[in-house]
Amino acid sequence: MADDSVKNEASAQRAEKADNNEKAENNTSQKSVSSEGEAAAQKQSLSKRQMKKLLKQQKWEEERELRKERRKERKQQRRQQRQNHQEEGGQDGQSARKRQRREVMPSSLRLVVDCSFNSLMLIKDVRKLHKQIQRCYAENRRASHPVQDISIKTEHYGEVFPKEELVYLTSDSPNVLQELDPKRAYVIGGLVDHNHHKGITFQRAEELGIKHAQLPLSSFVQMNSRKVLAVNHVFEIILAYLEKGSWQEAFFTVLPQRKGAVVLNQGEANAQEKEEEESSSDSDTTEQRDPSIQQKDNTQHSSNT
Repeated sequence: MADDSVKNEASAQRAEKADNNEKAENNTSQKSVSSEGEAAAQKQSLSKRQMKKLLKQQKWEEERELRKERRKERKQQRRQQRQNHQEEGGQDGQSARKRQRREVMPSSLRLVVDCSFNSLMLIKDVRKLHKQIQRCYAENRRASHPVQDISIKTEHYGEVFPKEELVYLTSDSPNVLQELDPKRAYVIGGLVDHNHHKGITFQRAEELGIKHAQLPLSSFVQMNSRKVLAVNHVFEIILAYLEKGSWQEAFFTVLPQRKGAVVLNQGEANAQEKEEEESSSDSDTTEQRDPSIQQKDNTQHSSNT
């Protein structure tokens, strides 16, 4: 009887355990079905655009390792290319780079951009001036004879440099600059005004009591427009002169084509030729306009004969 009781109790426990397992499986199945249903419901609630974004994000996550491998391969390829290039160049390439660096000979010349004209410019012109100064900085870095490093000073240049060393470059000055003095500091007027304030840089130099001069543009170049140049053009012309040692070469290296610049001798020849053509044309026009002149000449020729 005792054995039967134990067997019955064990059977009851196994049955209860089976029921619990079955209930757990049913709960798991229900949760899975519920999760799938919620996911399906969520997908249905998403718009096409959101669904596309979701799929794209999933794809991005799936390809993470692939992208990592590709980056690693590209890095190895670049390293190998640099190594091959160094092996091919060898010492010759290093020597060439050293020679190139030695060819750069900085000049002791100093250039100053006078930025005290902001009140006379529109905001768009101030932006243009900013770009011109950026161009000056870039050209100075590439120059074979760069001037001293460009720096921004809040003080007036009259307080930074001795007054006797300053020379204001202005096209209105009666003094023509023949050569550059490395002991001088040359001031360029930082003004973009489209010729609305003519003579103001010359006036500024006179007020400050400093020397002034104009570039020898008229001695080498004939231009269709006024000989007022942008800040970066003046800066680049001086850099070109330091490199070439010739004002004419410096002017024609830098001046834009829209200025219509031609060599002065060529310009004079063209002007003389144009004047002769106009004179000849006027003579022909006079004879056509007054036939009596031609008739008189014919009469005189007949009597002489």
